[in-house]
Amino acid sequence: MKGDYQDLVDEISALLGAPATLENRDFRLIAFGAHDSDGETGELALDPVRTRSIMTRQSTAAVRSWFEGFGIARATGPVRIPAAPDAGVYRGRICLPVRHRGIVQGYVWLLDSEPGPAPGQLDAAMEVAARIGVLMAGEAQAGADLSREFRAVLTADRGWQRDMAVTALRAALGEGADGLHTVVCAGPWRTEPPQSVPGTAAVCLAPWQPEGAQALAVLVRLRSADAPAPAATAAARLLGDGGGTEPARTCGIATPRRGLADLGSAWAEAAAAARAAAAQPRLGPVAHWSDIGPYRMLAALPAERAGDPATRVLLSPAHAELARTAEVFLDCAGQAGRAAAALGIHRQTLYYRLSRVEQLTGLDLAEGEDRLLLHMSLKTSRLSP
Repeated sequence: MKGDYQDLVDEISALLGAPATLENRDFRLIAFGAHDSDGETGELALDPVRTRSIMTRQSTAAVRSWFEGFGIARATGPVRIPAAPDAGVYRGRICLPVRHRGIVQGYVWLLDSEPGPAPGQLDAAMEVAARIGVLMAGEAQAGADLSREFRAVLTADRGWQRDMAVTALRAALGEGADGLHTVVCAGPWRTEPPQSVPGTAAVCLAPWQPEGAQALAVLVRLRSADAPAPAATAAARLLGDGGGTEPARTCGIATPRRGLADLGSAWAEAAAAARAAAAQPRLGPVAHWSDIGPYRMLAALPAERAGDPATRVLLSPAHAELARTAEVFLDCAGQAGRAAAALGIHRQTLYYRLSRVEQLTGLDLAEGEDRLLLHMSLKTSRLSP
């Protein structure tokens, strides 16, 4: 589907003699044409708003609101939008609303120039935009139709319920059902779910930890297990800009699987990877299941059994510095010199803190099993909200 969008955007670019970009109605970038520099001035034909849209594949809420103020969501024909340098819009825009059966599906954008496209050129471009609208509406409807079936596969108990859910999803997906897939988890998700995500097969909300939370699950088709780019692209679209009151999201990507029978396990992997990315910033904001190390096991622990009585006091806010000291010490394989350097403290200070850890927990850090218990508890605590 992405290739179809790109071909149509290139067709509009050729008709109007200017590079075009296509965004969905949430202002997420779907396809864009090549951008050249202005030959006479040597300045790039991009401004900060368009550059950000292409580089991050999305626009900020403020930019969306500003453009929507020109009535593009209601327009049925081209809309000219003047430059506004104060808003980072150094050049005017031409917006071609992409509609299907009266409903806006997205927007094609072009940088305006003098004398600009002729009316006949714009009419021809709007005909192409209408073809894009048919594709986008079909993709959105397919995603909405599959949401119930996809969620059932992810959440049904093993046995006949799971088998029935898989059969229903397989029938809905058609001939591509037995191909290679992966699952992407984006969480936490506290807003309305998108009807679809460009380039993906199905979308739904699914339970996430802590209890009562939700994350967005996305089913992505892959050509090869060695080419996970479509999953990474979907994850990038779902991260959001992190602005406003919406909490920062992280994404997890499961190991690819052929067919649909094991999607429940794939969802567990993707959800664990997303939680690990939130717990350990060096893994995120997008983490693959194969890269999260010990969190593969720790994330599988039931929430009510994740803690240990011996470490409960240490993990209280009052002892945050001692907990951090213990974690760094254990991350450094118990090498005092490395740990002291990483913490920026004297070795004697390290020894004092570790003795306090032993007093609080009753653990002996000279014993391997005690170290293992403490290390697991410290890492597991990161997975808690």
